[in-house]
Amino acid sequence: MTPESHAPTGTDELRPGPPPGCPAHGLGPGGLHRLHEAEDLGALYEQLRDQHGPVAPVLLHDDVPMWIVLGHAENLHMVRSPSQFCRDSRIWNPLKEGLVKPDHPLMPHIAWQPIASHAEGDEHKRLRGAVMGAVSTIDFRSLRRYINRSTQVIVNRFCEAGEADLVSQFTEHLPMAVMCEILGMPEEYSDRLVEAARDALKGTETAIASHSYVMDALSRLTATRRARPEEDLASYLITHPARLSDDEVREHLRLVLFAAYEATTNLLSNVLLTVLIDPRFRAQLNGGQMTVPEAVEQSLWNEPPFSTVFAYFAKQETELGGQRIRRGDGLLFAPLPANVDPRVRPDLKASMQGNRSHLAFGGGPHECPGQDIGRSIADVGVDALLMRLPDVELDCDEEELRWTASIASRHLVELPVQFAPKPPQDVQEVPNHKPVAAQRSDWQIGNAQPQAAPAVAQPQPAVAQPQPAVAQPQPVPVQPQPVSGPPQPAVTEPARRKGVWQRFLSWWRGY
Repeated sequence: MTPESHAPTGTDELRPGPPPGCPAHGLGPGGLHRLHEAEDLGALYEQLRDQHGPVAPVLLHDDVPMWIVLGHAENLHMVRSPSQFCRDSRIWNPLKEGLVKPDHPLMPHIAWQPIASHAEGDEHKRLRGAVMGAVSTIDFRSLRRYINRSTQVIVNRFCEAGEADLVSQFTEHLPMAVMCEILGMPEEYSDRLVEAARDALKGTETAIASHSYVMDALSRLTATRRARPEEDLASYLITHPARLSDDEVREHLRLVLFAAYEATTNLLSNVLLTVLIDPRFRAQLNGGQMTVPEAVEQSLWNEPPFSTVFAYFAKQETELGGQRIRRGDGLLFAPLPANVDPRVRPDLKASMQGNRSHLAFGGGPHECPGQDIGRSIADVGVDALLMRLPDVELDCDEEELRWTASIASRHLVELPVQFAPKPPQDVQEVPNHKPVAAQRSDWQIGNAQPQAAPAVAQPQPAVAQPQPAVAQPQPVPVQPQPVSGPPQPAVTEPARRKGVWQRFLSWWRGY
């Protein structure tokens, strides 16, 4: 696909555009679909798949030509073939020929930057090595504890009201709270930072000011950690042998913060929505047929946080999905249509439990380095919320739910719910410091304990006559004691069992 083959002609420019609702609405020069004008991108992707196969020509804003890769195998081949495709937009034909203006709506996504996700070769190894090295220092056990505590803090804000909007009050807050802790600036987490991040990602009139607000926080963090490193991701980026400059540190902190925040917010919203509107899904969770991590993976298949990713570019003339791709052509990596490719998922209702071959986190050299962070936030956050509010229900008709959609992603606007009011929890209290409730005296696994019968029978004089019948079995268990050991182990057994349970709780909770 070349720009010339789809450039508007003089006659095309004189034709009036089709009215909304017309079958031709959303079509540009050459009869190609404009992605940004599609009312239902999912339906358009299937239409393009039927018309063109796994790789289809489309148009972006200002009728800039682009390929969209719809097939699962074709997307994997593209992201795993750095010798054929790269993420350096400086070789993009429309950009070199002036068809993409500096104020193009997608330039913030496509414009080349000196960051790992755009770099190649040794420079990519240096920058990505620093990011991966910093991520590898995260203690995920401690992180999961922090996610749980953050969830409790956030739920405490609305649990007494009996109603909430889980998007604005939960899913937009939890990822930011956790990412601020990971980066090393927990004191920066606030409603203002959440609003600034959302505004910057929406691209509103105040997006530039909101982006500057976030970058100011990251600049302060970089300067502070350069002077005094601590145990956080920013410090490890600064002290990594790759010797990142302050600008490189800030840009990668920005990349990690925005990408993880947007992806995890969408993921949390999608999982909670599915739990609320699909009774079978929730029944599987409650019945133990599905765990929360499995529910998260199912959501990553059905509704990946990013519909498409901008963009890959052909380094040489090649072929992909039956289409001739020319050097300098641009291609959209598209997890949403790839995850529902009929060659991979002939039955979309079939469960994908245990299958992580979705493309929600990309693949190849530029695969998302923070995917385990996103999974942890979603796993622990959803589980903790449902434990606090087990009776939570959707507080509107499903048809009333609204999304803000773009080529890149689809964001749930609101998720109103209701539940029985709950008291706040003391999040400062350290778990497992209170005495464990006494076990029932007759609690056992297997045969009855020898001392259980006398303990129950003695305080009941009204049944004094039947007691001998109950007490008769006492000598029977005592007889094997010489074989297994003296009677003392039977006395100490409950204490040993209680200690194991406490040790298990300590291991599980991390205290």
